Amino acid sequence: MYFHFHCDDQGYDLLANLFKKTAIQEMGHVEVLSERILFLKGDVEMKILGEVKKIKDPKDMLKCAADMEDESAKEYNIWANECSANADSVSKKIFEDLVLDEETHFDQFDTEMENMIKFGDNYFALQAIERSKVVSSRGPAAQ
Repeated sequence: MYFHFHCDDQGYDLLANLFKKTAIQEMGHVEVLSERILFLKGDVEMKILGEVKKIKDPKDMLKCAADMEDESAKEYNIWANECSANADSVSKKIFEDLVLDEETHFDQFDTEMENMIKFGDNYFALQAIERSKVVSSRGPAAQ
């Protein structure tokens, strides 16, 4: 959500919404995995993997997010194979579905990075202008 908040603050609605949607889907991943762990009579342990990277440049945010999605897809694929080796087809399917989601997220971030290269700084200007149009069309704030 950190990237979402900063893109929103900078007026980049398209990127802000992409980061928000992805974060919500990632929370869904945690829920699915937690439910499976509990079903298997395990215990869910929530830990912070690391500090939040304080990145404010949208280009760097997209690169970081794409790298994280790529790494997650690789890890989930390893776990899908481990589940298969242990005859746990339900967990295997969960991890395979997560791989698909992570690859989709990666593709979305990669596409946005390609758009930045293709359109340059105009890419961000267009997003900021679009937000200005939306805000100004609302009229004066109610008092």
